[in-house]
Amino acid sequence: HSSAFRCLLKMVKGNIIVPEEILSFCCNGLQGSTSPSRAQEPGEQEEAPGDMASPSPACNPTEVQMSQLVLPCHTNHRSELSTGQLLKWIDTAACLSAERHAGCPCVTASMDDIYFEHTISVGQVVNIKAKVNRAFNSSMEVGIQVSYEDLCSGKHCSICKAYATFVAQDPSGSKVRLKPLTPQTEEEKIEYSIAAERRRMRLVHKDTLKDLLTRSPCDTELETRDGSGAVPAEKTRVESVELVLPPHANHQGNTFGGQIMAWMENVATIAASRLCHAHPTLRAIEMFHFRGPSQVGDRLVLRAIVNNAFKNSMEVGVSAEAYGQEMSISRRHINSAFMTFVVLDQEGRPRTLPMVAPEPGDGERRYREASARKKIRLDRKYVVSCKQTEVPLSVPWDQSNKVYLSYNNVSALKTLVAKANWALAREKEKVRMYTLEEDKFLSFRIEMSVCITASRAFSLLSNLGRRHEWDSHYVSAELVQKVDDDDMIYHVVSQMLRHENKPQDFVILASRRKPCSKGDPYVVAFRSVTLPTHPARAEFTRGETLCSGFCIWPESEEMSKVAYYNQATPGYLNYVTTNVAGLSSDICTTFEACEKFLLKNKDDLISRLQDF
Repeated sequence: HSSAFRCLLKMVKGNIIVPEEILSFCCNGLQGSTSPSRAQEPGEQEEAPGDMASPSPACNPTEVQMSQLVLPCHTNHRSELSTGQLLKWIDTAACLSAERHAGCPCVTASMDDIYFEHTISVGQVVNIKAKVNRAFNSSMEVGIQVSYEDLCSGKHCSICKAYATFVAQDPSGSKVRLKPLTPQTEEEKIEYSIAAERRRMRLVHKDTLKDLLTRSPCDTELETRDGSGAVPAEKTRVESVELVLPPHANHQGNTFGGQIMAWMENVATIAASRLCHAHPTLRAIEMFHFRGPSQVGDRLVLRAIVNNAFKNSMEVGVSAEAYGQEMSISRRHINSAFMTFVVLDQEGRPRTLPMVAPEPGDGERRYREASARKKIRLDRKYVVSCKQTEVPLSVPWDQSNKVYLSYNNVSALKTLVAKANWALAREKEKVRMYTLEEDKFLSFRIEMSVCITASRAFSLLSNLGRRHEWDSHYVSAELVQKVDDDDMIYHVVSQMLRHENKPQDFVILASRRKPCSKGDPYVVAFRSVTLPTHPARAEFTRGETLCSGFCIWPESEEMSKVAYYNQATPGYLNYVTTNVAGLSSDICTTFEACEKFLLKNKDDLISRLQDF
């Protein structure tokens, strides 16, 4: 009976979600209660739960899958899933994933930008997959993928991809130190590696807006077109209050972050409707942070107003404040968010929106900030959200996109490092050369172990001004702009190639990162950018690099593994494929010169002071 019941459960498991814990509990319980276990024969192995199923890769233990059928109670007047309801489901799935890893209650700390690609209709199924990408000290990043499924046609379509940060807390509300997460698959290794860079980008998000407003006031001036038909922003203002009840909170009494987001989306939609006198569609939510918790019994005051209306979209600012039963007690600021709405016509195209007339003072400030956020949002979506193959080789450098270009630079290299299927092409003494063939790229990896500390090698190799000392291809590298301590822009001049009659030059962004935690490498990433001060000149052939750089891992106190990566672009492939033998020999020779340079300067006090 036990075997028959186990087989039945496996058959059922193929059609609905049955956790392994339930499967094990049911089978073991049946053996213990209704059928005495027989003695196991010598050499006989107990049947594993998955013996009759086809083998599948190990599932991430933090992965949570949620499927929700969209019912009329979940939809708006157009029979489309309410975005607020979707946000609640997203937050719930992400929280369950975070708590699987932490083993204790978790609260939502922040949510990255969310771009909604499609709407979901009643009767369709929402599929949400969430898993922890990386755990830091007491916080962790959870990646969420949302798609919908049409049960009648079998069609599947992506809705959005989001990243949320959760913090683990004990019953007293204190932060809990998290155990590290070990990625298994290539995809998990890539997400794990880039999570540190996304975390860095979140921390400087506010500074990016302040910097743009300070440096580029002319870009954010009030519009000068005819405003005779403009709608006063004050007419779009909305205020609403919600009482936090037990169904809105977790077992510790803290309000679900998704519930707060749903309430905020509701008042933001009302504000947007007051501007356009139509039913708007939410297209994007900008990155936001929860500044503090709210509990059962709190009153949440939600306020929303249209900050700015562009030609086909509008930004609505919304805030949430909490207070207890006593109105005299000061309100606690819980969250602020900025949501982008559009109004679609019958063909699904965005309609032209009326202008907004901001109030003097704070209204004008919000108006200008909305314009700045739009520019940053477009830069971020263009640089960060694009696939690597869709990003141009050379992106214009600008104050508004510097954080995201730096992110793209480092994350592209980390993605290349985490790739599988590297093939050993050549080994010469201590130098090993690997290749990786993909659709449009041929990538190289050259590595060796060097008797030098990882931090010292990192300091030497991140200084492009000294690269000519070991790389014969470099003639000079002029520091054009020091963006910050971790990002610098160089104008590089290289030797004349055999098939060219003039030397090449490059404008390169060099981004360096120290390890985020134990096991991470030191990273020095390079990519081409465009600077107005350094246009292409007739005496040079302008070259471009999409992704290259160094990763340095400490092997011991005095030994490091140094690896150089280069993703060859399509224009370079013809040269590479006809000179593979000569190219590999040249690369190995250059890397041997690099080793000599590192060994020569590893204890050079003067060099250390110059690097400092």
